[in-house]
Amino acid sequence: MALYSQAIEIVLEAGEQLIEREGVHKISEKGQTDYVTAVDIRVQKTIFQKLSQIDPDMQFLGEEKDNQEIDPEGKVWILDPVDGTTNLIHDFHHSVISLAYSEGGEIQFGIVYDPFSHEMFGARKGKGAYLNKERIFVSKAEKLSQSLISIGTAPGCREDADRAFARMRRVYDKCQDVRRIGSAALELAYVACGRLEGFYEGHLKIWDYAAGKLLVEEAGGIVLADKKRVFASAPGIAEEFRCIAEEEEKDI
Repeated sequence: MALYSQAIEIVLEAGEQLIEREGVHKISEKGQTDYVTAVDIRVQKTIFQKLSQIDPDMQFLGEEKDNQEIDPEGKVWILDPVDGTTNLIHDFHHSVISLAYSEGGEIQFGIVYDPFSHEMFGARKGKGAYLNKERIFVSKAEKLSQSLISIGTAPGCREDADRAFARMRRVYDKCQDVRRIGSAALELAYVACGRLEGFYEGHLKIWDYAAGKLLVEEAGGIVLADKKRVFASAPGIAEEFRCIAEEEEKDI
């Protein structure tokens, strides 16, 4: 509990840097449509430095570093310093800090903080999920037709665009409407608190979803996550949603 509380305080403080946006236009391209700003680098450095003061023997897995030395069975912090970097560049207020703590290969707690809305999502394994200290649960929807769904476009993998948009269309035809926020961690948090009934995106990395996955699971939802895709859903629509989202694109 102490480690979890300390991590929350560190993330809260670091969140101010997203709002201030100092250095946001100092942009480097990691790949096509994949960017890193001075804000990403500074937030990661700040958080890792403060976490290392708590326990210097911890491992740090972050989006903006080389992670080859990581032992996934050890004690590992998993950080995305700015999930939604493109949003931040455009001052589109949907960027978050996502931090998870893993031990023995399992996520023990996760934090997703949106400094623009002052919303702190947090979950500890076996202890439930919370938004600003209030318990949250996934939607009770029983049909996809009752649901608001977020479908990611995986902009870093443009070669998969036809499949991503075909998937979005299939889901759109069956649900109330679709959304695309541009931050997987935030979209998973929204599934956890029932604002979205489901989320699907391909080609994500563990720092994109580690904290959000635990949030959804502790809020009563279902998550499937691997190198191919991340699927998260309220249980009442899970089978219908997944079957439609993963239907083979026969004409692509």
